[in-house]
Amino acid sequence: AVLAVAGGVAAREWQRVGGAKASVGLTSAYVAAFAGSHPLAKKIGAWPAVFSVAGAVAAVSWVATRDRG
Repeated sequence: AVLAVAGGVAAREWQRVGGAKASVGLTSAYVAAFAGSHPLAKKIGAWPAVFSVAGAVAAVSWVATRDRG
């Protein structure tokens, strides 16, 4: 439930800052990262997997929504 709420808040912010295309792409990355963290956790551990995918989504989010002006 917390993941869904956080994803909804993030999607709304991505929409506001980056537009619909950015919001859809970043929401897809968010969901893929969550799904990918589980098999990754078996290889590197739970917390390292969480930090890795969270960092990756944060970096992609920053690139997709940063002010280019």
